[in-house]
Amino acid sequence: MRILLIHSDHLKYQTKSKTRIAEKISEEKKKGEFENALVVFTAVEKEDEEKPEEVVLNAVKEINDVFGNVKAENIVIYPYAHLSSSLGSPEAAKNILANLESKLVQKNLPVSRVPFGWYKSFEVSCKGHPLSELSRSITPELSQVEEKTDEEKGEKSKFFILNEGKLIDPNKFSYNNQDLKKLVDYELGRGESSGKEPPHVKIMREKKLADYEPSADVGHLRWYPKGRLIRDLLSDYVYTLVTDRGAMPVETPIMYDLADDAIRVHAEKFGERQYRMGGGKKDLMLRYACCFGAFRVLSDSFLTWKNLPVGIYELSTYSFRLEKKGEVVGLKRLRGFTMPDLHTVCADLSQSLEEFQDQIEMCKKTGEDLDVNYEVILRATADFMQENKDWINHAAAMIGKPVLLEILPERKHYWICKMDFAAIDYLGRPIENPTIQIDVESGERFGITYIDPEENEHHPIILHCSPTGSIERVICSLLEKSALDMKEKAPMLPLWLTPTQVRIIPIAERHLGFATKLAEELRDAHIRVDVDDRPETVGKKIRNAGGEWAPFVVVIGDRELDGAELTVNVRETGQKVSMGLQELIDIIRLETKGMPYRPLPLPLNISRRVNF
Repeated sequence: MRILLIHSDHLKYQTKSKTRIAEKISEEKKKGEFENALVVFTAVEKEDEEKPEEVVLNAVKEINDVFGNVKAENIVIYPYAHLSSSLGSPEAAKNILANLESKLVQKNLPVSRVPFGWYKSFEVSCKGHPLSELSRSITPELSQVEEKTDEEKGEKSKFFILNEGKLIDPNKFSYNNQDLKKLVDYELGRGESSGKEPPHVKIMREKKLADYEPSADVGHLRWYPKGRLIRDLLSDYVYTLVTDRGAMPVETPIMYDLADDAIRVHAEKFGERQYRMGGGKKDLMLRYACCFGAFRVLSDSFLTWKNLPVGIYELSTYSFRLEKKGEVVGLKRLRGFTMPDLHTVCADLSQSLEEFQDQIEMCKKTGEDLDVNYEVILRATADFMQENKDWINHAAAMIGKPVLLEILPERKHYWICKMDFAAIDYLGRPIENPTIQIDVESGERFGITYIDPEENEHHPIILHCSPTGSIERVICSLLEKSALDMKEKAPMLPLWLTPTQVRIIPIAERHLGFATKLAEELRDAHIRVDVDDRPETVGKKIRNAGGEWAPFVVVIGDRELDGAELTVNVRETGQKVSMGLQELIDIIRLETKGMPYRPLPLPLNISRRVNF
């Protein structure tokens, strides 16, 4: 049995029509509405038919545990065949679901069951805390669950603030950094979703960067020229960042055959957020990261100890994750997104720990280059923590401030240690950005090997790293930061990412020729510039430039025609500064040094532009 547990603010459903396998229901069952409900989307599988009673008892325990943890008021069993490609028979599914409802009722739990075999419309609003989305595979091995000791039943992750080598209870720590406090509250389930739309959604539309695409699946965006430029610059930035450190770029397919056992097992760890599609007789999956392609490239390569560590890099345009519809919002959570993915093959744990530290520095640099504050969560299994305390302390110390430490009682995933960097949005919630993970499974699962100096064959350890996180979330972080900046100063993007770096405003038509000549000189100096030649007042043109967050605005009048220095409005300081053209060029070059450049993909004169 596959179940997806969603702690929801509300669930509404309405039956539309019945299939040939639909169960008979009363009129009152044809629709329903539940508040503060644990919604249990459920798919009964073929394997469940062998021991249906054991599967039900196992599911009851799992549902009861989650229900108690999230403090929901209702349980709703919702038949959802899309969770599995190996469905049981309709009759078996009906019986198992009815038995599941009955067993939950016997425990005096407030449970309801949505009708089986009906086409239904539904609306669910996920609460958005760490336990609000959980997926489980329920097996018939009831004894393995029921025979656990009381100590094992209560064993959960432990959280600490790690500061200068000391583990501190998060509830007793003195927070000088409110962003860290917000991150801790969210991770410990104390940060409730306000239900408000994050401000970056409004900003991305106002600045004509991106918008929802109504003709696609939810969570897929259309990008306008300025937004596309920012994405491309960020992609160029990460490419240079990783290739300068020796990574080799590759490109791999976006879909994979689940008949490949290694890919299927790896994909199952991702749960229900997979995009599945049919391809003739094949069961295909759209990738959610570049792991599959990278691992297949590596498994077909001949590696020796002399090659290691070695990194391969891919920018996935696109990766796909079937996020819950109620959780898809703006640039923060999408179903189609662009992910920079670096995989580094390491000979052993010692080498992987050394590489991990180098990648911490790389991830920190992205925060500095983007001018975004990251708070950090370091996650490790208890075994790894016990055996590598000094390394854990050193890795945390590299951040330069307290970090949140999660110690997992045992390994649940392919990784034994990971570090997540998160920006905090306007509403006080984390935006997941860079991540580094130590993968101890995939080398063996995908048949990746290397030869040591004695010509013995070994499976390597693999580091997963996204130095920025998804490109869309980077832009999300930047726009959310700008929304916070609006409280105290003029919001703006980093100069190297700003579409229009210099806006030139001619006062009258006679000044347009000189303004255009200046713009061409700036463009030749690899500076993105445009000219507002529209028949508007100078005051309105200046306000429009401010609305587009232009860092430098130059107004051209008779003084400038007569050879006077330029008067430059500097957005960052709010000052008007007199300078020559070369001085302006030098200032911009200095501030954007080492960052990628692309020209502005729009007409030089604003009057000729499309109003998207």
